[in-house]
Amino acid sequence: MPSTASPTWDPDQYLRHSGHRARPFRDLLAQVPALPTAPAPRIADLGCGPGNVTVLLAERWPDAHVTGFDNSAEMLREAGAFAGPRAGGGRLEFAHADAGTWAPAPETYDLILSNATLQWVPGHADRIPGWVAGLRPGGVLAVQMPANFDAPSHTLMRELCASGRWRERLGAVLRHADAVLPPTAYLERLTGLGCAADVWETTYQHLLTGDDPVLDWVKGTGLRPILTTLADDPAAREAFLDEYRALLREAYPAGAHGTVFPFRRLFAVARKGGAV
Repeated sequence: MPSTASPTWDPDQYLRHSGHRARPFRDLLAQVPALPTAPAPRIADLGCGPGNVTVLLAERWPDAHVTGFDNSAEMLREAGAFAGPRAGGGRLEFAHADAGTWAPAPETYDLILSNATLQWVPGHADRIPGWVAGLRPGGVLAVQMPANFDAPSHTLMRELCASGRWRERLGAVLRHADAVLPPTAYLERLTGLGCAADVWETTYQHLLTGDDPVLDWVKGTGLRPILTTLADDPAAREAFLDEYRALLREAYPAGAHGTVFPFRRLFAVARKGGAV
C-alpha cells in the first residue's frame, strides 16, 4: 500500500478496530455477484493487509484459489497465519506486490477485489483498464475506498502538517484531498470499459470507545506516513501527537456512550461485459 512517505505498517495497531474496519469489506462482498468460473474460481485481494478479511473470500468461495497481495512485510507476516489449503478444496495464499504496479497478466481472474487500499495509490484510476483486461468474461472488479478526506480527522491532520512548526518536515508526506475521485468518475471509467457497474457511497457512524479513540483509529491508517517520518525523533513524534490529539478531542467530543466517528466510504462493483 504505497504512499508519499512509504509508511511502515503496524498490524496490531490496525487490528485494534478490526470489527469496524471489516464492516465495509463485508458490505462490499455482499454485492459481488456469482463468479463466472465454477468450481475453483481465481480471486485476487489487492492490498490484503493482515489477511483477516481476505479469509472471508475463502469462506464464501471455499473451492477458490485466493491470493492476497500486499507490499508490507509486516502485514504479510501477520497474514501468513491464514494461508493454506481450505476444507472445500481451495487454497489461500499471500504474496508481495505493490498495488501501484501489480498486473494480473499472465493469469486471468474471476474476481479482483481491493479494500481500503487504492486511496494510497497515486493515479490508481489509470490502473483500472489493466485490471479489467485481466478479468475473465463475466469477471468482477470490486473496490472500496475511504472517501472522507474532507472530514476533520483528515483536514486537521493536513493543516497541522502545513503549519509553521511542522511544514518543513511534514508538509509533503500526506495524500491530498483528491486521493479518491468522485463516484461519477469511477462509474464513467468502468462503463467506458464495457462493464456493468454499480458505484455508491455509505457513511458509517462508528461508535468508538476508550481514550482518544479517533486518534487511536488513525494511528493504524492515515497517520502512518507521519509516524514513519518522525520515527527517528520520539520527542517530535509525541509533540505532534499532543497537538493533533487536542484538535481531535474538540472535533470529536466524547458522548455518554462513546465517541461518534462518521466515516464515508466509496464502493464500486463492476462485471466485465454483463449485468451486475
